[in-house]
Amino acid sequence: MTGALAKSHAHAMLRQMLLIRRFEERSAELYMQGKIRGFLHLGIGEEAVAVGAIAALDAEDRIVAAYREHAHAIARGVSPGAVMAEMFGKVTGCCRGRGGSMHLFDVGRGLFGGNAIVAGGMPLAVGLALADRMQGRPHVTCCFFGDGAVAEGEFHESLNLAALWRLPVLFLCENNFYAMGTALERHQSMPRIHRKGAAYGIEAAVVDGMDVLAVEGAVRLAVEIVRSTNEPYLLEARTYRFRAHSMYDAELYRPKEEVERWRKRGPLEIFPRQLRGWGLLDDAEWESLERDVAAEVEAAVAEAEAAPWEPVEDLERDLLVAPAGHEPGPARREP
Repeated sequence: MTGALAKSHAHAMLRQMLLIRRFEERSAELYMQGKIRGFLHLGIGEEAVAVGAIAALDAEDRIVAAYREHAHAIARGVSPGAVMAEMFGKVTGCCRGRGGSMHLFDVGRGLFGGNAIVAGGMPLAVGLALADRMQGRPHVTCCFFGDGAVAEGEFHESLNLAALWRLPVLFLCENNFYAMGTALERHQSMPRIHRKGAAYGIEAAVVDGMDVLAVEGAVRLAVEIVRSTNEPYLLEARTYRFRAHSMYDAELYRPKEEVERWRKRGPLEIFPRQLRGWGLLDDAEWESLERDVAAEVEAAVAEAEAAPWEPVEDLERDLLVAPAGHEPGPARREP
């Protein structure tokens, strides 16, 4: 395995997962202090899916995510400072502080949300793929969604149209086994989500979403198939969130023993252990990564703290319909 896995690549993925984990842990603290407001959905425990999948995508490929998307934004290259500022509601955020935690967006990096509506990003992914096909661009759109989305009409409509029109979409289900507080087996008569692709003639597979290397390999294979055939693919990544659905969630729907069992095979347990066994990580390197990541997270917090609020005179900017008695301000593009 050590011959096939470059140490630099292994450390890059490990650092990304560690950065995402520490970023979200710090976000929870800031939320409790009232510095982050609104909704906050943490993906602690699910880092391997975003990091492994995005490592297998090209820079020009598109990404559509759901509302638990901090990991996807950071893994795609959105700076932690821009993500933190967005959650603070500051103008230096990736959406000028107007989107918040659930609506991270960066078109320059091919990140098309952060979509708060369950399954709401799936038709967008189909549209992006349709545009690529019509313009002859060799891109793949990777659409992340949760297991709760498969109960929505958009899931079935999106898979149907993608198959019917032969669109290059990788539908990637982050199956954490709970749609908010509802266990998978209580809302799906067929809980093996990858099997749902057969109804639309879509090739599908399942992967251990706690193993970043397994995810990277499965997504790399899926993307090759999508790119070469111009047809969609459905991948189910079985993962688990260690925290509640959101900061408002009392988490009364699952036993603590179940959470602890999953923690023991979390991505930041599995991957470092693998790397140590292959001679690709030692104590000094791990401690250096921890220090480096801690400093980057604190720099992001400091950046968000110091950032300005949007000027009041800009609050009507980019509105399509003006408030009563006002003319809409001109839409302006940032340089």
